[in-house]
Amino acid sequence: MTVFLHSTKDMPSGDFDTWASIGESPRRLTPETMRPELGAELEDAFDRIAPRWFDLAKSLAQHPSADLAIAPSCATNISDLGVMLAWSDLVEGWAKAAENVLVICDDPWVFRHLAQAQGVTAGRAPDFSPLRLSLSLRGYAARIKAALSFAGASLRLKSQQKKITSAQAWLLAYGHPSSDADGGDGYFGDLMKTMPHLRRLLHVDCPPARARELGGDGRTVSLHAWGSPLFALFKLPFMRWTPHPSGPDHWLVRRAADLEGGTGQPAAIAWQKHCQERWLKKIKPPVVAWPWENHSWERAFVRSARTNGTATIGYQHSVVGQQMLNYAARSNVDGPESLPDKVLCSGPSTRDQVLAWGMPEDRLAIGGALRFGKKGSTVYDREAPVFVALPFDPTIAAELVAALKNIADRSRRFLVKQHPMSPLDFDDTETVERTDVLLGDHPRLSAVVFAASTVGLEALLLGFPTLRFRSQHSLVIDILPRGLKVAAAGSNNLQAALDNLPVPAPLERANVLADPDRSLWTHVLRKPSS
Repeated sequence: MTVFLHSTKDMPSGDFDTWASIGESPRRLTPETMRPELGAELEDAFDRIAPRWFDLAKSLAQHPSADLAIAPSCATNISDLGVMLAWSDLVEGWAKAAENVLVICDDPWVFRHLAQAQGVTAGRAPDFSPLRLSLSLRGYAARIKAALSFAGASLRLKSQQKKITSAQAWLLAYGHPSSDADGGDGYFGDLMKTMPHLRRLLHVDCPPARARELGGDGRTVSLHAWGSPLFALFKLPFMRWTPHPSGPDHWLVRRAADLEGGTGQPAAIAWQKHCQERWLKKIKPPVVAWPWENHSWERAFVRSARTNGTATIGYQHSVVGQQMLNYAARSNVDGPESLPDKVLCSGPSTRDQVLAWGMPEDRLAIGGALRFGKKGSTVYDREAPVFVALPFDPTIAAELVAALKNIADRSRRFLVKQHPMSPLDFDDTETVERTDVLLGDHPRLSAVVFAASTVGLEALLLGFPTLRFRSQHSLVIDILPRGLKVAAAGSNNLQAALDNLPVPAPLERANVLADPDRSLWTHVLRKPSS
């Protein structure tokens, strides 16, 4: 049949069987005719387009400015280029099916991309000129603000360079909320406590005040200290990704570039690259380990470190779900040259996934789970509250909280744990209330609901009935490793899914989160000989 493509300002009067909206749903359309399993359809489409994104990303990565971008690294949790490719796949499929589908899209780039597909009847395209101008101006303003902030951080933290007296083994880490000045790190656990020669270098996303706080141990310094304020002030405002898109996906590439250019993100990546290059040349560290996720700045770090003679150890610190495509070596334009010398994985399942995505086998080893040492003591009780772990994405988090509040069963209580790096402001109710207590520290729970959070994996390891939330408007990444499946539900069927949630069979923890291999960590981060 056909797909009718329209914006909310140009709604059709014709008949259609079902509808879907790329973005928020128009109020005038009834929920009864919305595609009922849209979240599942979008997930399946995303899995189908993964090779397409890999190939597109590798092509985009050849541009000199690609290191300032997110999309060419296939980072699903930051760039939605893959999600838009999935929407494209869905619409192309619907256009071949035996029903009429109305697709509502106010995104001017995506609209123009979808209008090219065979079988799509498009209405009036939304204007994107004002939006592009707005993004351009906002981007310059954001990068000027970032430049001023980074220049100030460099000046305030410059004295930290004096703390470095000799070459040491280093951990490059983010300023995680659970890190402390006593050697504890939110990613590397107690490595600094057990290996006194280790030094910690903080990523530029760690604010100066937090860097000073963590630097109280005398072993932690900020990358800001090696940055040039002049570089920040005169270069960063003009830094952005400037691809030259062509081919069938050119509208989606233009969109990704415009959206990323409308933020301060390119300046932050450029500053990270600038600081880490200067630090490597100045300090000449023998070895550096960091929480590896294969982002663009990490690929640049590996290239600089290899030129410098520094060994690189990537720590695959969490989980690798099948949709976390940034871990795949397939999008690295120079292959092994931008991959760490060694990647230590949390367990065999994540090792196998990274291997299947193109990482050379001789670069992989199992280092164990430094972050998840505590197994928790929470007891299953079917009458106890449900623990809910919100995702990093605030839009999806808000959708999940709204769905919880709409559940008619007033006897069920939800304890909502916000993402530590992206808190969501919402009002507590009698049945939905926030909690700061970690999953494993609650006395009793009846179930766990999660969205794109490692809490889902922890819940399965604890043996709790676990439900994965699906958005009706966007992809919610399935973070579970290959072979692990749990029930999934969206806003429209969340209550029914909770009512029928099975108790899972016990998991073998060592296959996912192995015990730390202390001897291996000691070997790869050994103290340099004097």
